[in-house]
Order: sequence, then C-alpha cells, then structure tokens
Amino acid sequence: MKQPLLSLATVLTALVALAPAAEPKSTPPALKPEADGWIRLFNGKDLQGWVQNGGKADYRVENAEIVGTSRPNTPNSFLCTAHEYGDFILEVEFKIQPGLNAGVQIRSHCFAEPKDYEWKGKTIKVPAGRVHGYQVEIDASPRAWSAGIYDEGRRGWLNDLKDNPAAQKAFKQREWNKFRIECRGDSIKTWINGVAAADLKDALTPRGFIALQVHGVGKKEEAMEVRYRNVRLQDLGTK
Repeated sequence: MKQPLLSLATVLTALVALAPAAEPKSTPPALKPEADGWIRLFNGKDLQGWVQNGGKADYRVENAEIVGTSRPNTPNSFLCTAHEYGDFILEVEFKIQPGLNAGVQIRSHCFAEPKDYEWKGKTIKVPAGRVHGYQVEIDASPRAWSAGIYDEGRRGWLNDLKDNPAAQKAFKQREWNKFRIECRGDSIKTWINGVAAADLKDALTPRGFIALQVHGVGKKEEAMEVRYRNVRLQDLGTK
C-alpha cells in the first residue's frame, strides 16, 4: 500500500509545480472616453474604479452623487482614482457644508514607502501612506479661496486667491459649484463657475491620480458633508 501512496504524492507534487502562479491583483481596465470625448470617472451608481486612502471619512453614493461625510479623530481622507493622469481637462461639481474643508487632488500620489522630492535645493520628505500632490481647494470659509492651488502634504499654498476677488465672489455658499481644471505640461489653470482662478507653473509632479478629499475635523462629533457629481475628464496625453 505504501507504493501507490508514494506515486499519488509524486503526481500531485508535479501537478502543483506545473500549475500557473496566481496573478497579482491589478488595477481595473482604463476607462474609455464616450462619444463626446469625456471620460466619466464616476459612473453615478457606485464607487467602482475608486480607492480610499488616508483617513476614515465615509464615502457613499446617493442620487448620482459621491457624498463624503466627516468622522472625528481621523486625518484627511481621499477617494482616489485607480488610474493616473498627466495632461488633462477635469470638470467636477461640488457642494460643501459650511464649516467643512475639502478639495480635488490632481497629479497626486500615495506610496507604501517614504518619498523624497527635491525642490529649490531642498529635500521634501513625505511619509509612507501620505496622500500628497496638487489640491484644488474647496474653501467654505469667508476667505473663499475655492479653486486656489494647495500642495497637499508637501509645500502648502502655491497659488491662493487673495489677489483674485472675482474668483472669491464666484463661489456659491450652500449651492452647487463647478471646477474646470486644465493641466498641460507644467501649467495648471483653474476656473470656478466659469471665472478664472489660479494660474500656476510647476513641474514637481507631472502625473498622478485624481482624488476627492474630506478634510479632517479633529474631535468634532458633528458629521459634515461635501458632495461631488459629474466628475469627468478629457485625457490630453498621459505618459
């Protein structure tokens, strides 16, 4: 009886050795543009194609909108696209509750290991797991710097709106607003509700993911919301 058992074990070992290795998990297929040339990053039904990084704010889909809800004692949260984009036109509509801060990340990253960037003779150190990159600000405070450009997790403000009163006035409190963001090479330009806002030249990050932020609220227990809809992109060339 020992010999048949040995043969069976040998056969099983050989079969296992010949079996193909399991494929690693990969990102979903790249989204394709529709007939009008726009890629719908959000399908209006679920969060397929998005992944959350950073904090533990809640994201859900309601009435074809992505609803981000703050939670206490958690850092900034980001709902990120599975794919990266380089040169593009991005449009997104948003409505934010007063008292909350948020933003739209562009050309952004989140690495499993620490990352160093060299800029103007200085080394910028970004810790592992930290979402960082250009953020188009959503600012519901009285200063109304929505559509200004902030460098999340790295350098801070790059192009605020303190000298652009027209853009400040364009923001509509408690209503739907619309961003248009154009990235071409080292040029990043933004509009809010059709009004020109930021105009930045910066080449530190030429490509990265898009993300929808819910800013941390510290210990504040009251849940606050920011809503996003009609998130669409024209890919002008991602290298």
